[in-house]
Amino acid sequence: MDNKNYERWAEVVKTLGHPDRLRIIETLIQDERSVNSICGFLDLPQPKVSQHLALLRSRGIVQDQRCGCHVKYCIKSRWIEEMMRLMREAKVT
Repeated sequence: MDNKNYERWAEVVKTLGHPDRLRIIETLIQDERSVNSICGFLDLPQPKVSQHLALLRSRGIVQDQRCGCHVKYCIKSRWIEEMMRLMREAKVT
């Protein structure tokens, strides 16, 4: 395996290494949402959610979709859903 693959995987794992980002991902797996919707659903401040979304977007985990003057976020690739499902099933303690 090429070392570049391991470097990319490590970046994704680091990105997922924050509980709020995992909560945001779980929320977006359920449905696409705007920043304000995520803030209300998770009771997190808007600047914090926006920063997390920017990082998740830069790593190719989420994508934004413009709907007029609104922006909604969704999961970009379904592999993240499978990974989250595996972590839920593992019941890591």
